[in-house]
Amino acid sequence: MRLAQIAQRADDLTRAADFYTVLLDRGPVATYDPPGLLFFDLDGVRLLLDRNAPSALIYLHVDNVHETLERLEGLAAVVTPPHVIFTHEDDGLGPAGHEEWQAFIRDSEGNTVGLIAFQRP
Repeated sequence: MRLAQIAQRADDLTRAADFYTVLLDRGPVATYDPPGLLFFDLDGVRLLLDRNAPSALIYLHVDNVHETLERLEGLAAVVTPPHVIFTHEDDGLGPAGHEEWQAFIRDSEGNTVGLIAFQRP
């Protein structure tokens, strides 16, 4: 079993498409309006932006939290600035010997999105 799709609320599909195209560094793969559905491919997992979906807290893996926030400057509000949550001693939840950095932003639709990066200290 694997994760196939995550849905996130988006009232304005055009605004959400613009925001997530910058965040994900790739464009949407499909739009169906009506009924108000916008899809991005996250390496085999679909991110569905949907006018009728509830807000979800999703976490996205990025190469570098700081660089991602720089790219999003003016587009996203920082809810929680970048910080190290812990260092992985083994490969149980992340690569051994790496710090796990997280930050939280508010997207164009008011949803909170977590950003995660694994970096060597």
